[in-house]
Formats: sequence, structure tokens, C-alpha cells
Amino acid sequence: MENSKQPQKPSDLPKVVVLRWGHRPQRDVRLTTHVALTARALCASGFILSDVEDSSIEQTVKKITARWGGNFQFEMGTSWKKVVRDWKASGGVVVHLTAYGENIQSSDVLSRVKSLKKDVLVVVGSQKVPGEFYSSDVSDFNMSVGNQPHSECSALAIFLDRFFEGNELAMDFDKAKIRIVPKDRGKEIKSDAEFS
Repeated sequence: MENSKQPQKPSDLPKVVVLRWGHRPQRDVRLTTHVALTARALCASGFILSDVEDSSIEQTVKKITARWGGNFQFEMGTSWKKVVRDWKASGGVVVHLTAYGENIQSSDVLSRVKSLKKDVLVVVGSQKVPGEFYSSDVSDFNMSVGNQPHSECSALAIFLDRFFEGNELAMDFDKAKIRIVPKDRGKEIKSDAEFS
């Protein structure tokens, strides 16, 4: 059964933007694209591909956003140091997702982040990050989603789900041209002309 109206993302929530560091165009395109699409689908406000440009990822993300809706921002090529410096200067907080950080489940790290009520820049690496990422000059919080090796895409998904308390899963994306109608069997998609 289809809900007549899905909830909108509350405007009073802090903005969350994902910074992807260490992208290697020759080998990371698929996973970096998935990180960006996960950020978008789970209600992050934007994605920054730092230090490099990869037009294939930009095209994919912009195409998905144009069809499926939302106001997801995409930026690339900016130095990660500049992004972090500007983010902190504007009053935001930086969360570095790393297997070596404070465990999201067994510590109060997420509560401390949320209690600040500040916009959050979430840093996810693609390769081994420089040691300076762990310092307070870069990261206000080093947070782990479990302390086992796994994908940065799964860490980001769990972080966003916990941060938004599951509410992002029912959010309505404005300006959508198509939407999936949830069903127990089969597949159904409605176009914007059919939205009520």
C-alpha cells in the first residue's frame, strides 16, 4: 500500500556533506559512485570529491538527482585541506569515519556529535589516509562503524541512518520525475505526471 504523503526532511536538522578523499579514477569509480549515491539516498545534502575530478561520477550523480529528485550538491577537484579549513571556519564539525575510531555502538560519540547541533562534514577515505586525518586539526571526531575491515560505503550508510534516526528512509525527494511504489511483489514506478 502506498503512503499518500511521505515526510519531508526537517529543515532544522544540521546539514551533512560527505567528503571523499583519495579517489583513484583508474580503480575507484564504481565504489566512489556508490558512496555518492548512498550519501544522496540517505539524505546527505552534498558530496565533495576532493583533489581530483572524475566527470563520469559527476554525470551519474547529476543524472540520478535529476530523475529521482532532491537538492543534492556535487563538487569535485577542491583540495581536502581547503574543504576542511573552510568547513571548520564556518562553524561546522568534521567526522572522520575510520575503523580505528570510537565505536558508534559502544561509545557516546554519535550523541556528542549530534549534541553540537552543527553541520557535519563526514570524511570517508578510498585508500589509507594520512596520519594527520586523525588529529584534531582535521577531525573533530574519529568514529568507527565496528572495528573490523569493511567498506566505507557501508560505514557511511550506517552513520547516516543512525544520525537521522532512520527517518531518512521515508523522506520524500522534491522535484522527482520518477518514484518507486513499494510493493510486496513485482515492480512499479510512477512518473511525475502520476504523483498525487
